[in-house]
Amino acid sequence: MSDNGDRFPWSTASATGVGSHPGEDHLEALRVVFGELPDLPYLPELPERGVGADMVGRTASLLVDMPVEVQPSGWRITQAPGRDLGRAYDHLSRDLDGLEEIAHNYTGPLKVQVCGPWTLAATIELRYGDKMLKDPGAVRDLAESLAEGVTAHLAQVRRRVPGATTIVLQLDEPGLPGVLAGTVPTASGFGRLPAVEAPIVTERLRTVLRGVAADGVYPIVHCCAPNVPITLIRDAGARGVSLDAALLRRQDEDPIGEAIEAGTAFFLGVVPGTDARLPDIGVVAKPALELWRRLGFPPSTLADQVVLTPTCGLAGASPRYAKAALAKCREAAKVLRDDPGED
Repeated sequence: MSDNGDRFPWSTASATGVGSHPGEDHLEALRVVFGELPDLPYLPELPERGVGADMVGRTASLLVDMPVEVQPSGWRITQAPGRDLGRAYDHLSRDLDGLEEIAHNYTGPLKVQVCGPWTLAATIELRYGDKMLKDPGAVRDLAESLAEGVTAHLAQVRRRVPGATTIVLQLDEPGLPGVLAGTVPTASGFGRLPAVEAPIVTERLRTVLRGVAADGVYPIVHCCAPNVPITLIRDAGARGVSLDAALLRRQDEDPIGEAIEAGTAFFLGVVPGTDARLPDIGVVAKPALELWRRLGFPPSTLADQVVLTPTCGLAGASPRYAKAALAKCREAAKVLRDDPGED
């Protein structure tokens, strides 16, 4: 249960992960997540299992009346569900079975990740040509389909884990800055698709976030790329932003300060997502401590409003490192609570 009032559904001094894990053993990944992150565990993704276990294919399996298949160039809209989509269904079904087994006695918030509409649109190709991003009507249909499919997915997660007091829904949008900047390559790779205007980007994100809105759902948007559009994400209805603390620039601090003042949660990536020497917990906690100090917010709010994470997914890490990285985030989160005035 949360011990920080009604503002945030997780306990003070919580940590979590971004989503992906190394290896192919989903039960072991779940054991690691629930063991190392007892206050805010999540449903891990294991892309090493192959087609349909990747971020895009996994989420595409949730789309309603919008089947996809794998072509040499990647995922593409198709006429009817086929073998590739079947694999994605199977992976997700096994993951949910495992979640039900490992979390059968769990009570508390649970995080679930899906790919966001703009990263999907910048990745999946239309049936006869370029990426969905090129067709505004296709993107609109994609956002509506995603909202319907994710709603059904969250309902199934709740049935599997009845003790989940809140589902923290994370939309993964690493492609969002590129969509806004006009740097997404065409399917051929020889050109770039035009930038999408910010109001349209906001509206499609809002379609998904409003579509899944319900009691007990806390939506956040994750983007591990530079130039995270924090204000746009908030305007779309997200209640939290997940980003890599190492990529923050001084010009990002005004929108961050406005978001903190408005009660937006921040999931700050503070340890590498691939094998590296993990520093002491004080060093890991330092980016959050210094950010809060520079912006002039009271230390007493830091451990409630900030959740520590790795900088991105852990699929490229070794299993041993992935476990250690999550443990380090959990230990560093306590620094935010116990001694927020110290480095």
